[in-house]
Amino acid sequence: MIKDHYITRGSFYWKDGIKDTKVVWTPDQRGRFAISWAPPQRIQNNVHIRNGIKFPGNEHIGSFGCDSYDISAVVGGRGSNGSLHGMTKFHMDEAPTNEFFLEYIARPQTAEIFFEEVLMACVFYGMPILIENNKPRLLYHFKNRGYRGFCMNRPDKQYIKLTKTEKELGGIPNSSEDVKQAHASAIESYIEKFIGFDMLGAYRDSEEMGSMPFTRTLEDWAKFDINDRTKFDASISSGLAIMANQKHLYMPEKKESKLIINFAKYTNDGTTSQLIK
Repeated sequence: MIKDHYITRGSFYWKDGIKDTKVVWTPDQRGRFAISWAPPQRIQNNVHIRNGIKFPGNEHIGSFGCDSYDISAVVGGRGSNGSLHGMTKFHMDEAPTNEFFLEYIARPQTAEIFFEEVLMACVFYGMPILIENNKPRLLYHFKNRGYRGFCMNRPDKQYIKLTKTEKELGGIPNSSEDVKQAHASAIESYIEKFIGFDMLGAYRDSEEMGSMPFTRTLEDWAKFDINDRTKFDASISSGLAIMANQKHLYMPEKKESKLIINFAKYTNDGTTSQLIK
């Protein structure tokens, strides 16, 4: 059985044009977003505020991954696209599970437009985002607007091991070989588990065909080269979304500290004869 996916193009806007209020979705054939699922109204704009910082309220449903850029224009007027993907994980709420629901691959006129569109998508869905931190302007955009709680920390390090900048902004580096390998493996594992037929029925019903509604991302996956990642914006952001949803797989093991207690052994006259560990 093949699931039906209806893709709608459109844009996100702040209600009445007032920033940091509620985000609304408007279908528009010229829009830069393509979505296959929108949350029911009761969980749209699910944002919690703690100590003046905004946090996502639907983290249990899914996450975003983003490949950003910092410079509005480049020589010749060309450059990499900004890319954003939204993906659900296994949960018990009213939403699909383990499916991509949003694709955005574009380079608006200015980087600031891109930053704001990414922010609005996260607010509308109420989900956190994992961003590559080698281009930090998007992370600063979230922090300066009070949305630091939306930006996930790198899942492969304990908080106390993060650098000062990583604690301030969040995000994950793209330069680490371990991160590159984990990222590529995340995409490969997702395709194996949730795309096409699972003939052995290891992950789902063998008659159920797993699908990916966004053809552009599928084509990017097919060409993805781990040794030349700069050309594959869709693969970068979709892989980060998968990693965000599976962050528990990358958490380092906590080392157990060994506590040694010395006990003094006393003789009958009350003097210490030796120490026993």
